[in-house]
Amino acid sequence: MMTDTERQQIIALVKSEVIPAIGCTEPIAVALCVAKATEMLGCRPEKVTLQLSANILKNAMGVGIPGTGMIGLPIAVALGALIGKSAYQLEVLKDSTPEAVEAGRRFIDEKRIHIALKDGISEKLYIEVCCEAGADKATAIIAGGHTSFVYEERNGEVLLNRQAASAESAEAAPLDLNLRKVYDFALTAPLDEIRFILETARLNKAAAEQSFQADYGHGLGKMLRGAYEHKVMGDSVFSHILSYTSGACDARMAGAMIPVMSNSGSGNQGISATMPVVVYAEENGKSEEELIRALMLSHLTVIYIKQSLGRLSALCGCVVAATGSSCGITYLMGGSFRQICYAVQNMIANLTGMICDGAKPSCALKVTTGVSTAVLSAIMAMENRYVTSVEGIIDEDVDQSIRNLTKIGSQGMNETDRLVLQIMTQKQ
Repeated sequence: MMTDTERQQIIALVKSEVIPAIGCTEPIAVALCVAKATEMLGCRPEKVTLQLSANILKNAMGVGIPGTGMIGLPIAVALGALIGKSAYQLEVLKDSTPEAVEAGRRFIDEKRIHIALKDGISEKLYIEVCCEAGADKATAIIAGGHTSFVYEERNGEVLLNRQAASAESAEAAPLDLNLRKVYDFALTAPLDEIRFILETARLNKAAAEQSFQADYGHGLGKMLRGAYEHKVMGDSVFSHILSYTSGACDARMAGAMIPVMSNSGSGNQGISATMPVVVYAEENGKSEEELIRALMLSHLTVIYIKQSLGRLSALCGCVVAATGSSCGITYLMGGSFRQICYAVQNMIANLTGMICDGAKPSCALKVTTGVSTAVLSAIMAMENRYVTSVEGIIDEDVDQSIRNLTKIGSQGMNETDRLVLQIMTQKQ
């Protein structure tokens, strides 16, 4: 039986991991760190020096920065220094204007930004920013989480130092979750205590619908919603799930100034955990309570899996997020806990090994692959069809299957991650 204390801990965890973000979270986290260092400096910096982990570099190289029409880190850094407000967290650049973007271009052209790879660190999410003006210098470091400041210093005076505490918390056990606990919480928590999860539906659906009105990225969502929906895909719940999910991703990866609700530091994970569930519920006449519980099941499943995978990894986050939405859809189909376990096993058997080669417009393709597999896995589960423990990395215990997935993503694919980054950085 879940205690009130444990339930409140889970609610606090979800509220800390499911938050609004504008733009891809890696370059936005860099902009946030620059904004904080600039605020500590107390004036516009003359020089900004950054040292970043490989995974931050990988996820920031090819993605659009909101409101700029530009791609990559330099403009995110420039805007962080010029108009960023750290109080806005992952919406740090929401005050951007065309004038600010033009000033940012000049800041870049003046060669004020210096970006390098931080050597000798094991932390995959690491951002170190030093801002200088005259004799003044301010340093800020984010590590472990996209908004987790662990060090702040101005002119030699240390204002914050949580680096040791950050290392200890990384080693400390996270909230003790398993799939059964996730399921029980989602289905039994008082509705008013978890109603806040509906905000994910509002934000991410609005992002998808805005994407249909413009031409973002590869335009996959808009394309699927057009003639191909009738000629190839069929005008169905399935095609609508694909178009809405990929549409929201199109807009986000292209740098639209549109907020989405993220999950575990990723907007694409938030979109993939939300939109398939929302579309299925709306088009099958499900009640508000059923939608709330399905969304909570989906989002908390993602948080649970990410606890052992890590925020950034060589494994595409769409796999994890789509696994959450497959659970939510199975529940909405009337599935039992056993069938939800089947859906997870089917997802892990299918998508394990999909690489992350950075945040970019083509993420919409991977998101679509993930959520189409989510629907397929849910359908199989409802027919009591599932991948068994004699096949591949699947274990009879669903939680062990999840650990097998995350072990491959966090440990086994490290060499893949290194090679992907090498290929990306060596392209002409």
